[in-house]
Amino acid sequence: MAEIISLHKPPRMRGIKQAIAELKTADANTALTERALRRLILTSEIPSVKIGTKYLINMDVLENYLYNGSRGGEKLSAAGIRKIAE
Repeated sequence: MAEIISLHKPPRMRGIKQAIAELKTADANTALTERALRRLILTSEIPSVKIGTKYLINMDVLENYLYNGSRGGEKLSAAGIRKIAE
């Protein structure tokens, strides 16, 4: 049986506590808390993978959300208003 080798690096998946710890390592004064991150996950503002009772977050998606205020393709105007589909 041939082994499948991925040329892509795996996503940086972290639990909520790990994600906050990694953000605090990069920015000790981050205002994002575990509770706020959990709320973003439960409202589907940030996608996650649930394994048992634990949520895993892709750190690249989380960082993009924090930098841009959206999950990806959505662009915000200067006032922070999302354009609605026509």
